[in-house]
Amino acid sequence: MDTLVLKPAERRRRRHPEEFNRQVIEACLQPGVSVAAIALANGLNANYLRRWVRAHREEAEQGKALVEVVNAEAPAILPVTVVASTPAAEIRLDVRRGGTTVQMAWPLEGAASLGQCLRELLR
Repeated sequence: MDTLVLKPAERRRRRHPEEFNRQVIEACLQPGVSVAAIALANGLNANYLRRWVRAHREEAEQGKALVEVVNAEAPAILPVTVVASTPAAEIRLDVRRGGTTVQMAWPLEGAASLGQCLRELLR
């Protein structure tokens, strides 16, 4: 009987530019954000990204940090006015957080689910 010997695949460590690391860490340091969501959006493993953030915090304590969060304010709750203009009215709003703006159009009948979506978005 012949035996098949497989050679383990060579692992290659991905390298990211320092600017990319800085931007991702900066996004993770914002109040109320999900590190897992940022990792998923940037094609990273969440545990790997948490390790970057932990290392950054340790470097910050030693004064060698890549990113400094100067103005970390908690997200503010803004009043929203709903105006029904047509029978198929929708709720339109712009959510601004840092340098990011999300524009949303939501059917008026789904206002309750919009509240859930906003809670998740602003976490």
